[in-house]
Order: sequence, then structure tokens, then C-alpha cells
Amino acid sequence: MNGLMDESMNQDAVTKLVAKAWDLSVYQTAFALALELHEISLSFPKNEQYALADQMRRSSKSICANIGEGFAKQKYSKAEFSRFLSIAEASANETQVWLQFAFKLNYITEKQFLTWANLYEKIAAQIYKLRP
Repeated sequence: MNGLMDESMNQDAVTKLVAKAWDLSVYQTAFALALELHEISLSFPKNEQYALADQMRRSSKSICANIGEGFAKQKYSKAEFSRFLSIAEASANETQVWLQFAFKLNYITEKQFLTWANLYEKIAAQIYKLRP
């Protein structure tokens, strides 16, 4: 068989093994990281709770929400699945921007910034690979 056929069969096998969006490792990673960011953002200054902290919480949680919604819609439309994955990927990139602001404003450490930014880069890459 050619490589394309093998890849398609592997994708079908993965899809059949994954019953729910939260079974995906990318979802689990994004979920755990969103919880971590939520927790740390609560320590941001009061004036940032409805600004930077809120945006960070929203964008990080949006990744999981869009993976979940897209996963549910894939049985009806591959295009819809792909659209929601694109939104999830964009949310991962948006979260990196908010992390950069948090770092530059001294709300998180350089180590936290580098660790989380790298993880969101990996999450975005994993989401991209899920697209049909």
C-alpha cells in the first residue's frame, strides 16, 4: 500500500478508538493547562481580572470547547469539524499572546511563560494534525 492509504487507515482507526473529544490527548493537555492558567490568573491584580486574566481564561477554555463541538459535528460534516479545529488552533495561538502580555507585565515568571507558550505551540500543532 502507498503511504497515503496507510495514513488514511490509521486516521480511521484512531477515530474509531476515540469515543469522545476528551479521550483525545490534545484535549486532555489543553484542559489541564486551561485549569492551571485559570488558577494562576486568579492571582493577577484586581484591575486585570476582567481584562487580561479573563481573556486568558476564555481563550484557553475555548480550545477544549471547540475541539468538543467540532468532534460532535464531525459525524455530519468534515468541513464543520475542520472549522472548529481551526478555531481551537487559533485560540491556542491567542492564549500565547495573552501569556506574553502576562509575562511582560510581571504577572507570571519567565519559566512559566516559556513552559506554557511551548505547550500551547504543541497543542496548536496537534490540533492542526487532527484536521481531515
